[in-house]
Amino acid sequence: MTAVPGLDAGALTDWLAEAHPDLAQGELTATVIAGGRSNLTYAVDGATIPLIVRRPPLGHVLSSAHDMRREHRVVSALAGTAVPVPRAIDIVDDTSSARVTGTVFFVMERAPGRVLAHRSQNAAYAPDALRRLSLDLARHLADLHAVDPAGVGLGDFGRPDGYLDRQLSTWRRQLDASRSRETPALDALQGSLASGIPRSARTGIVHGDYRLDNALVVDRPEGPRISAILDWEMATLGDPLVDLGILALYWDIADLPGGAGAVPSAVDPEAGYATFDELVDAYAEHAGIAVPDLRWYRAFAAYKLAVILEGIHFRYQAGATVGEGFERMGALVEPLAGLGRRTLDPRTEVH
Repeated sequence: MTAVPGLDAGALTDWLAEAHPDLAQGELTATVIAGGRSNLTYAVDGATIPLIVRRPPLGHVLSSAHDMRREHRVVSALAGTAVPVPRAIDIVDDTSSARVTGTVFFVMERAPGRVLAHRSQNAAYAPDALRRLSLDLARHLADLHAVDPAGVGLGDFGRPDGYLDRQLSTWRRQLDASRSRETPALDALQGSLASGIPRSARTGIVHGDYRLDNALVVDRPEGPRISAILDWEMATLGDPLVDLGILALYWDIADLPGGAGAVPSAVDPEAGYATFDELVDAYAEHAGIAVPDLRWYRAFAAYKLAVILEGIHFRYQAGATVGEGFERMGALVEPLAGLGRRTLDPRTEVH
């Protein structure tokens, strides 16, 4: 009884009754809530609590980029810290039995709240509330980077030495595994990044995809608040400034031609959101540090998203995506590469 692509709801019902009888109370239903530029996310109802199931995408996959065990481990470790995360329930290797998903899948409690991903959603909030929410997002990132990895059992979660070099190598492999066309600007950006890798001044837990629409927002009497940070599949130990680079890219993605259509974002300064410079100031004040030049990190973020979108383009061409809007992703790859190159050197001419 496969109700949705990539997950058998009937088999999930049976598994839950066996593995977590305290959560089982009848037939489960599952709905895809994120076809995913990466992992598939399902809202699951019918248990004693609302659940989320996460699994790798259908089709072409670089396994290290969709590591469910990694996501489960970091979410479990951060429980009880200042970083808001959902409650982890289980991690299951279903690759041999192919009973539920045929992959490793991750089950967690569905935290309350909504994802703010479209500007139309801003109408529900006053401008000063959206500004506070913006700054809270930055402060939660500072809280994450302040967590002692060893203190939460993540001392061996990654290899901080050489992190930025390995990141470039990893994303080059991802690009090579997803090639279906020439990407000259992206290749040029890879070369420019490789020739100017900065020296990391700090090490911490890196989220890897930190942005507004990877947070859940709940309404409180005092205004909207972040109830949980989501999507930890790329988390590791490394240079925390990578997260600021990613946040910068997504914060201003609507300014990139075609960006708003391919990568929806609720961020709109006219609605009340703080500017990215104000986020950096809030982060720095909360962390008690000075934030250095972020140009390399912002260019790397553009490169990373471009590679991700090229992978989506590859899977879309192969008919292996679930959801809508994937046909627009490929067109953003070269503009992102151009943005990255101009960020590193404003004199760069990109055609």
